[in-house]
Order: sequence, then C-alpha cells, then structure tokens
Amino acid sequence: MEYFVLFRRTNQIKEELRQVKRRHYTIAIREWKKKKFKNIHCLSVLIFLCLNSQGVRKSYREVIDVSWGDPHRAGVKPLSFVRQVLAACLYPQLMDGDKLMVDVKQRAQRLLKTCAGGSVGSYSDAAGIPQIIQSVSEYILRRDGGIPCHPENIYITPGSQWALTVTNILKVLVNSEASPRTGVLIPVPCHSTTIVSLTALGAVAVPYYLSEERGWALEVETLQQALDSAKGVCNPVALYIINPGNPAGYVQSRKCIQEVIHFAAEKKLFLLADEVYQDCVYGKESEFVSYKRALAEIGAPLSDTVELASFHTASKGLMGECGLRTGYVELVNLDPAVMKYINNLFSTNSCPVLGQVALDVMVNPPQPGDPSYPLYLKVRHFLFTITTGDANSLIINSFPSFSCQSLEGGAFAFPRVFLPPKAIEKAKAGLQPDTFYCMRLLEEAGVLFSPGTEYGQMEGTYHISFCIMTPTDTMEEILKRLSTFHKQFMREFILFASATERETK
Repeated sequence: MEYFVLFRRTNQIKEELRQVKRRHYTIAIREWKKKKFKNIHCLSVLIFLCLNSQGVRKSYREVIDVSWGDPHRAGVKPLSFVRQVLAACLYPQLMDGDKLMVDVKQRAQRLLKTCAGGSVGSYSDAAGIPQIIQSVSEYILRRDGGIPCHPENIYITPGSQWALTVTNILKVLVNSEASPRTGVLIPVPCHSTTIVSLTALGAVAVPYYLSEERGWALEVETLQQALDSAKGVCNPVALYIINPGNPAGYVQSRKCIQEVIHFAAEKKLFLLADEVYQDCVYGKESEFVSYKRALAEIGAPLSDTVELASFHTASKGLMGECGLRTGYVELVNLDPAVMKYINNLFSTNSCPVLGQVALDVMVNPPQPGDPSYPLYLKVRHFLFTITTGDANSLIINSFPSFSCQSLEGGAFAFPRVFLPPKAIEKAKAGLQPDTFYCMRLLEEAGVLFSPGTEYGQMEGTYHISFCIMTPTDTMEEILKRLSTFHKQFMREFILFASATERETK
C-alpha cells in the first residue's frame, strides 16, 4: 500500500526537523554563553533568529498529519466528562475531593460496581459487562424510535473493525475452502484495511462504485452490476455498507436505505452496516437513519428475515477515543445456532474494561439538569462547528482543478484533483499520480493527506483524503499551505507542458 511510503517519509521529515531544531538551540545557547548575556530574553531572541535562519531546509517547522480519522492526533481536545469518568474509575481516590462534578462521581461509582472486584483492571464477560450492554441496548432503542433491541444480540468489541474482520462476523460468512470463493460487495471508495482483511480470510472483494457526480450516492443499479461482474469469479454472500460515508462524507437517505434492503433481501445477501459516524451528521437536509430502523419500518416479512450486523464505536465520531479501541455490534435476525457459534467466537477476546466505560459514556452522555451538561453541550457544539462540511467543501472547491462534493457527515473530505497530464506522466514512473501529489505536498508544505488510491476510485480519477475533525486554526493553516502548494504544483506542470510542446515544434 502506497500510504506506507508516505508514512515512512513523514517520520523521516519529522526527525530531520527535530535535528534542525536541536542544532539551532545548541547554536543559540553557545552564542548566549559566549557573549555572556544574563538576560533570558536575549536567549529567546537568539533561538528565534536561529530557527528562522537560512539554515532551515524546510519552509515549515512541523508536519500536520490529517491522514487518519483521529481527531485527538489532529489536536482536538477530548470531552471533559469522558476523561473525568475514566480518571475516577482508574483512581477512585479522586472522588474523595470536590474537584469532580457530582454526576461524574455518580457515574464512576455506578460503573465501578459493575466491575468484578470494583476495579477496571478485572476481566469482564466475553460479550461485555452486562450493565453496559443494557445501556447500549437502551441507547439503540432511543435512537430507533422505540424499535425493540435485545441485549443478548449485542457484543461489545475492541473496535468496530475488530468485530467485522478479526474474531468476527466475516469469519462466520466466509468459507475459505469454498469453490467458487466467497464474495463480499464493498463500496468504492472504501478503506483498504477492509479489502486486506477480506483477502486474508480468503474472500473476494467485489467493488460497487458510488456515484461521485450525485454526491457519492449508492445506486441499486451499481449493486446489480457488481453482482453481474462476480459471476464465475465468486459467490457473493454479503453487502458491506458505510453510512455516513468514510471517506466520502455522504449520508444515505431513508429511501436509499430501504432500496438497498430490498435488494439484499431479493439477492439473499447478509447486510454489514458500518455506522460508526452516525453521530457526525451535519448536512442541512441530512438525517441519520440506521439500517435496523429502516428494516423494521419496511415490516414483515423482510423485517423478520433480512440478516443484519450493525457496527458502532467510541473510537470515531465526536468521542474520538481512537486509542481505547471500543465498539459494539448488534446482530439482527440471525439463526439461534449461528448466534451460539458467534458467541463462542467472541468469547476468545473480551474488550478492555476501560474501553467499555468510555462506551457507556458515549451512549449515556450528560443530560439537561446534570452539573456537567453545560460544559458537555459547549464542547459538543464546538466539535460540530469545526466539522462543518459546507464551509470546508466551499473553500476546497475554490481551488483550481479541485472538485469536492457537499460534505454531509463523517470526519473526512475526499475531493477530486484534476492533475495535469505531465504530472500524471511523471508520477507513473514510480507512484500512483495521487500518491505523487501527496508526497510533493508532504515534502514542500508539510501536510500529510491520504491518496485516493488507498480507498479505490474510478479509473482515470484522482482524489485526496483528509480528516476535517480538526481545530479551526489548524484547518486554516492546512488550507493555506494546500492552496499555496497547489498553485505552484499546477503552474510547474502546466509550464513544463508548454515548454515541451515548444521544443517539439
């Protein structure tokens, strides 16, 4: 995967910048001592002058990495209520003083009572702590407008991808010894880790292309085309959906979801609904509707027969606790014998208790009237503000040779870049064209994006992907660097093309 070329070069540049900074600090201190200055202000001035001297090789002092869906890595501060509850559970003595709000203490005390021995360091049941599973069940019930949710169908997992691809649902669906091989329909664009996981299990990833011109819409006709392309190659058994979209930022309508469900029922496909960004919907006319809710609203017989696995996580979205690796999967309409087998699979690796605590906070945030609610609401509003899709897409579309569909949800932008033919020609000597663009952006502007080739894209199109769940000042700096670099990049290859044409004549 070409992203690792970018990742490796990023680490090299960071080390180069650290060495330059250390060298200039050393020079500044030596000069300060030589001149026998006693005023610390003089040292500060010397350091500033050294860091801005001609010897600095790069035009930037730090690399901004927004290639991951990791808001904390990008500089977003964690939700205070989450961290306070986690801290109190890790070190209960914190609750003895008056530094924590009453509702923080009450939540921590309640959660510690659910842990064996009253400690987050203990093991939990394979499916998760029963009381937290109950909280997840009640959350789903509220989210879906009262549609029943049964705790015995929920498993807490070390992240949604783990549930999908490790001990997992796919292992139940994929027969590695079957002939023809098992196929799974996956959207394009889609993160490459899903494809790698499928391949590792012996399955075939069958791509269906979302319509970029229609805001990355999922059209049933493309699903049928994907099925047709699989004939003689594999036996498709499942349909993988990402809603809200990652990395394309779309949100499916209720009508679209119901059409997909009807298609899955007709073709007898198991539905895998990746809904980890369901709390990040900001399109003015967009609404998150879960696949489970849409299925129930269709009614019998489909609501009783279509098999569905729905994934959510505390690692993504507004929580952004990526390092805690916690999520859940809810299973709908599975045969009891299959459920028994899945229970055995999940029993091999339970989720860390601290992650389950974070999941409980996600599904039960502070409510109006709680002491922590005003601050929680303020921070939540700030997070929605910095991920405003319309503002980011409008700015990106103002750049020449860029086209970004309206961002309705999720944490990424996935704009198309119309690269000059000469840039494409030069890139193909060693890298994919969009990887080449990202490498140049990294080297010259100190910004790390992911190339569209990592997610898949229509032949002849090129994209870049970056996380928009980023502090406002950081995003402004990113867009400033991108704008400057892009103009220079386009000018370089357009002038190069003109010069080549003159020489040819």
